[in-house]
Amino acid sequence: MHWINRYIDQPLLDGAASFLRAWHIRTGLSPERLEPIWNIVVTGLLVVAASHFLAGSALLLCYGGIVMLALPSAWSLFNGRDADSYDVVAYKRLRTKAFLKREAEWAVRLAILFTAICLPFITRSDDPPVTYFMIGACLWFVLTGPARSYLAAAEPPMPRDGDWSFKTDLQFG
Repeated sequence: MHWINRYIDQPLLDGAASFLRAWHIRTGLSPERLEPIWNIVVTGLLVVAASHFLAGSALLLCYGGIVMLALPSAWSLFNGRDADSYDVVAYKRLRTKAFLKREAEWAVRLAILFTAICLPFITRSDDPPVTYFMIGACLWFVLTGPARSYLAAAEPPMPRDGDWSFKTDLQFG
């Protein structure tokens, strides 16, 4: 167990924390915004891929599934409670939540990671639309499942309260 924690789980947590820090520095947005935006980007790419490989009722079914996958993320983005204001209070709340997730959900993170690794190898079908649909579902899970669990458990970045030298690359409004 120590080996798995040291060489698999901890480097992924450190990488997620670095990614959250880079996200906050580049955009100035709360780290809570990264996961829903990532999910919407992945589902958007799946919409484009589905339109190239599927047609007819299979395409409509796929669009319906993709829209249902994107709805929770869109809902959290539009109804986020002060997610754009990232201050010390929000940092402490996220740090506490991340600490609890790191300690309590260790096995869940690894189960999601190993499922994401194995899932693409066990999805085969003789029907081409079903095969494409399962490939899309596997891609969605592989690209969002581990990211969601590791971003939630990663150490959030320090907020830049009162730091006038802090400038973001992206300015909204």
